[in-house]
Amino acid sequence: MNRARAGRSLKPASWPQGGACAVALSFDSDHDTFELRDGGRSISALSQGQFGPRQGIPRIRRLLAREGIPATFFVPAVSAIHYPDEQRELIASGHEIGLHGWIHERNTLLDAQTERDLQMRAADTLEQITGVRPVGIRTPSWDFSDNTLRITADMGLLYDSSLMADVDCYELLLDGKPSGVIELPVEWIRDDAAYLVMDRWGGLRPQIAPHDILKIFIAEFDAAYDEGGIFQLTMHPDIIGHRSRIWIVEALVAHIRSRGKVWFATHADVVRHVKADCA
Repeated sequence: MNRARAGRSLKPASWPQGGACAVALSFDSDHDTFELRDGGRSISALSQGQFGPRQGIPRIRRLLAREGIPATFFVPAVSAIHYPDEQRELIASGHEIGLHGWIHERNTLLDAQTERDLQMRAADTLEQITGVRPVGIRTPSWDFSDNTLRITADMGLLYDSSLMADVDCYELLLDGKPSGVIELPVEWIRDDAAYLVMDRWGGLRPQIAPHDILKIFIAEFDAAYDEGGIFQLTMHPDIIGHRSRIWIVEALVAHIRSRGKVWFATHADVVRHVKADCA
């Protein structure tokens, strides 16, 4: 348990731009990596992954540009290798690229040296492709081994966004001591995949309608707004990027703006602010 525990809460007294709360939208650009990671050869599964860069990312980019919203894209290194221009265009548009593993590997299935090698190699690859070294990580599938925080701290990363101990940012403790890494927490409640992913070979099918998903996201945002906290949302280009789903993000943004002033920011900018405010 002490390999990564929640420490001091880092909820700031105020947010920039007079915002009543912070809004941190993120997209995990997994693309083809699920099938490639497992050594699969399904052309159908690979085509589903390719939908993200072909359709999902362009729709998301247009929406964010239209609304003037910066976002964070967590990208496996293999996705970046296959779609380098996509990453460069996102950086040029003012978005953040964060670490998301090498090939969407499962960290708890790796030995410590392999996990370290893949995480460091992924950071080098993203920097080579985009010209910007990532400062934050979201572990693939939020799978966090008992070595992950040590590796992240040794790399000097500013933050992680894979854990769920709070709704506000908090410091991460390693063996009971501050690690220097700040957590910007996630939750399955605020993840599109939890509601919309179908198990192709099993009996699991999405049971929640898009309108109901929007209601959940709105309820989460309203609570964050009332508490003066953070509304963090995790989405996937190949899931939320479909024509019958992208409207969820559009409607959510319209509702957010209707409540009053908020601060839309990348994950890195949110963490930098809370670190400075709570020093």
